[in-house]
Amino acid sequence: MSNEVRLAFAHPSERSEAMNAGDPFDRISLRDHIVEVEIGAFQAERGVTQRICFNIVVEVQPLTGPIDDDVDRILSYDRVTEAIAAELSVERLALLETLAERVAERILLEPQAMRAFVRIEKLDRGPGALGVEIVRARDGTPAPEIVSEESPHPELVFLSNAAIASPHLTGWLDQLDALGRPLILCVGAADTPAPQVPHKMAQRRIDLLAIEQNAWVLAARDDRCVVVDTRTELDWAMKNGQTCVWAPSKIVLDAVDTPSAQPRDAVALAAWFAATFDAQEMLVIGAALPKDASVPLRQIPVDKVDL
Repeated sequence: MSNEVRLAFAHPSERSEAMNAGDPFDRISLRDHIVEVEIGAFQAERGVTQRICFNIVVEVQPLTGPIDDDVDRILSYDRVTEAIAAELSVERLALLETLAERVAERILLEPQAMRAFVRIEKLDRGPGALGVEIVRARDGTPAPEIVSEESPHPELVFLSNAAIASPHLTGWLDQLDALGRPLILCVGAADTPAPQVPHKMAQRRIDLLAIEQNAWVLAARDDRCVVVDTRTELDWAMKNGQTCVWAPSKIVLDAVDTPSAQPRDAVALAAWFAATFDAQEMLVIGAALPKDASVPLRQIPVDKVDL
């Protein structure tokens, strides 16, 4: 038991050695790799960065034949640090467990990698280090070649409050459905003023929630409209022909590259969101266009029947 406790707090390299039950693997390791990042499930962890420390051991199949001092024949340390950087750049995460799982999964896509020991610790949440350690493995078959699935290209449309209330709404949705592309609708806040507070971050959340309330107003106007708030749900909806109404709080707050557009500049915020899909354009029905936008915008008068 004492040996198990010691191994639990030892470096992953010792745990890797202790768990070896057959022919030994070669190992590469990354020790005390510290990155500053915004991560965490608690409100106090939002809007601030904290240090997290990575210790990773990757077990790899021993090479057959001479290495010939050829870096292309080995699993480079850079691939480990690149796996960390890649996962941190995707989205803001709440849990170290999620990050560890994704880093291990990415490492195990490397052809040489057989088993990954990933320990991640928060260094600034208390007097000690708070962390998680996981072990993930794949079988001895070669890693499958990654085939990139082409992401669907959605039609993005911003609807003003006048457009939401318009008798033409059903007809517009019919026309947009006929295009045969996934449809994502964006809205701003309702005309009723949202509460005002002096705290900047709190006000941002209030303004985002005001948009989400209006998203539900739009969803109530047409049964085809479903309010969604995560990129995973959006991806599923686009692949399954579901018309989405964007609820922005989670995606905006979890964005690695925080949008400069504020929730009160709803068209500009929707344009930022459209840019994350590499959209060719966004239709704007019944609203003024911002001076700068991340994607081309096409303005449609609210009294126009045909889009």
